[in-house]
Amino acid sequence: MKYISTRGQSPQMSFCEVLLSGLATDGGLSMPKEYPQISAATLDAWRRLDYPSLAFEIMRLFIDDIPEEDLRFLVNKTYTAEVFGSAEITPLRTLKDGLHVLGLSNGPTLAFKDIAMQFLGNVFEYVLSKQSQTLNILGATSGDTGSAAEYAMRGKYGISVFMLSPHNKMSAFQRAQMYSLQDENIFNIAVEGMFDDCQDIVKNIQSDLAFKEKYRIGTVNSINWARILAQVVYYFKAYFAVSDHNEQRVSFCVPSGNFGDICAGHVARMMGLPIGRLVVATNENDVLDEFFQSGQYRPRAAREVAVTSSPSMDIAKASNLERFVFDLVERDTVQMRALWAEVAAGRGFDLQTKKIAMQQQFGFTSGRSTHGQRIDTIRAVYAEDHEVIDPHTAAGVYVARQLSQAGETMICLETALPAKFEETIREALGADFAVPRPSRWDNIEQAAQRVQVMPNNADAVKMYLRENLDKIID
Repeated sequence: MKYISTRGQSPQMSFCEVLLSGLATDGGLSMPKEYPQISAATLDAWRRLDYPSLAFEIMRLFIDDIPEEDLRFLVNKTYTAEVFGSAEITPLRTLKDGLHVLGLSNGPTLAFKDIAMQFLGNVFEYVLSKQSQTLNILGATSGDTGSAAEYAMRGKYGISVFMLSPHNKMSAFQRAQMYSLQDENIFNIAVEGMFDDCQDIVKNIQSDLAFKEKYRIGTVNSINWARILAQVVYYFKAYFAVSDHNEQRVSFCVPSGNFGDICAGHVARMMGLPIGRLVVATNENDVLDEFFQSGQYRPRAAREVAVTSSPSMDIAKASNLERFVFDLVERDTVQMRALWAEVAAGRGFDLQTKKIAMQQQFGFTSGRSTHGQRIDTIRAVYAEDHEVIDPHTAAGVYVARQLSQAGETMICLETALPAKFEETIREALGADFAVPRPSRWDNIEQAAQRVQVMPNNADAVKMYLRENLDKIID
């Protein structure tokens, strides 16, 4: 298996090379040269597998530069009941109206990002030790990626993490979860701006190839292909959980801001998983909804991004959309470079002629929610099912209920546990409502925090990296 860039001007790479590199040298994102195709017989065989065994079978199709015995060890080390609360790893439950919810938030930081990030932590450490190298991870988070990455990488040999987050734009729990870490290899940077500003800074630094090489800069954001690959697994697991045979089609509704989670569903569908529709659920920051409704992709400026009750989706530039568009334009790298030149210039692009293909060939549709609709959905689910869902999952449930078709089996992907968003939950269910919270997180907001507030400036962040990494190198 070789990997190519969406922009066509980088050399082909192996999985381990892609794992450590982040952005391709031409600024594009790494993609498998071709998607492995899964036969009906293979689907039948996979139905019987537990989560780690299924993860191994899927990942081995994309990873041929790690010995299979070692890959199986890494997967088995990652997906355990001790880490994820049960042997199921991603348990599925069904609401009274028949909508299925895939539980993805039982890992160390209570968010779906743990599913992939725990694997990344283990595979990073393995590859770096084999190559006698170190890696300095530079990432951006709108709420959950940062904590999942830091808890996966804390104490890992040869790895330091520099995580950018938008200053005062996350929930108190999300901030405390990250900033309370005192590990010497964890550095939190609060940028005076929005998530998209943080993401732009990461891409700016990743594009400085000399700096990137000198300081061994990598990434754990969903621009890292390994993140997408690890998430592909739970689409297969969920499909098997609600279907009896391969002729059945199942649709997925996914709360989305950066398009990484649902991009994994696109990959699973391209491999041959019988997915009916992939429903993108956005909040008020609806750049993705606009794209799938009209074919127009218009990334917003940071000043246009609304601060909402679903902060992990407060994103106006969906990085992973580039991976889907790559397939949409039939992997035409000349066209891809032209399209993303328009994005870089702040103009976006128009693919209205591809709108029918998005829906019919690739199965995509979309919807959006407002704050009031998410609040009403949280109330309704609690009243009907006595279950508390977080505001991001509520966005998915709301859109799924709006767009579900007669006879369609729909799975909504859970995003996080409600404990991370207590203020919004209490707005929906009452000021005195006792939001369920695992005991290990009691009083986390009162813990001492360690964070560096910095201006929205790539050079300033680069200087901070240089100062700290020079100390580590020395």
